[in-house]
Amino acid sequence: MPVDPRAVLTRPAPEPDRTVAYGDHPDQVADLRFPAGTGPARPLVVVVHGGFWRAEYDRRHTGPLAAALAACGYPVAQLEYRRTGQPGGGWPGTLTDVLTGVAELPALAAEALAAEALPGRVTRAAPTLLGHSAGGHLAMYVAASAPATVAGVLALAPVADLGEAYRRDLDAGAVAALLGGGPAEVPDRYAAADPRMLVPIRTRTVVIHGSEDQQVPAEMSRDFVTAARGAGSDISLVELPGCEHFGLIDPESSAWPQVLNALQALHDDL
Repeated sequence: MPVDPRAVLTRPAPEPDRTVAYGDHPDQVADLRFPAGTGPARPLVVVVHGGFWRAEYDRRHTGPLAAALAACGYPVAQLEYRRTGQPGGGWPGTLTDVLTGVAELPALAAEALAAEALPGRVTRAAPTLLGHSAGGHLAMYVAASAPATVAGVLALAPVADLGEAYRRDLDAGAVAALLGGGPAEVPDRYAAADPRMLVPIRTRTVVIHGSEDQQVPAEMSRDFVTAARGAGSDISLVELPGCEHFGLIDPESSAWPQVLNALQALHDDL
């Protein structure tokens, strides 16, 4: 029987080592996973989960990914944020939550590691962002809007063009729910939040997309990366033949080694 690619969304993962808050709302938190082994200090990897910004998807489905990264020696924070369908979610709360969380998490993680007698395993430098789907959009949005807080971005099947995602009606109105309408109704919000309108993005960015993605078509990443590179962005695209949407966040998938290789290459460039 074929394996359901969505199985990773509900696969159990070890509990995080600690949960820290970057705000007062219950969803303004992040789960920390401490790096295994005794390797050198590394910048924090902030995982920004997807789910088309909707409340029914939270950070827990990135548990297997985050645990796998920690096992490879990366300090990891699974960022949570207010989402559409929740008070304060959507415009602008979802975006401001991620901006704030990314800015504050390196210090929060360093303090947590020091409290666990693991000082020196994470630097307080700007983190690398690993965002999937809508989380890829949010990661690139932060890199464009607050570049000093981000060292690099690994965007996995990102919703990189909100205007095009609206036109394609991805996930039955997800972009309109996030921004409160379409480009003709709230153009200022698209101008502020859409990576396609924020190029060039100077932060080093690698986009990985599966050719068989049914949730976010790979064509969107092809077009975005071409346009972003033409505008002067430091960006590249890795397209994985035969890969669908969820394999990119599944440590048991055939795509996973290429995700790890891309993350390592980003760190090597820092």
